[in-house]
Amino acid sequence: MARLTPLPAPLRLHQPAAWLATWFGSGLLRPAPGTWGTLAAIPFALGLYYAGGPLLLLMAAAGLFVAGIPVATAYCRAAERDDASEVVVDEVVAIWLVLVALPITPLAWISAFFLFRFFDILKPWPIRVIERRFKGGFGVMIDDIFAALLAVAAWYLLYFLWMIIA
Repeated sequence: MARLTPLPAPLRLHQPAAWLATWFGSGLLRPAPGTWGTLAAIPFALGLYYAGGPLLLLMAAAGLFVAGIPVATAYCRAAERDDASEVVVDEVVAIWLVLVALPITPLAWISAFFLFRFFDILKPWPIRVIERRFKGGFGVMIDDIFAALLAVAAWYLLYFLWMIIA
């Protein structure tokens, strides 16, 4: 059963640092806030994709990356943690980047979700190195970008292997 994490004392849900950092509260859900945040990002991605194609989704991801840095910083300061798990705006940006790179099919998007979560949770090289190297809001955001890149690379590798086998 899902539980809610309370916001840090100085923040209220109506403040941009709270609602944007937690992606409208999805990052407050327990367990697995990153998974909830990633799931909550997909309907927005679908809407953006249908409204303006992959270019609009890419521009939205870039804009949200820039906006995510200060809100992640503000939330983490309020929570007094370097990388508060409730901050899921990084997952939103990253899954949008993965989805931009893949065909808009249910199978591609479902597999994108699982591949991204796999790399985001496992944090293989170079993600773990990047996570340690960068701090603050930028550090919160950038490691997920690399998880997205690995997810896209893995998806295409698996796709091409499937095409060879099939």
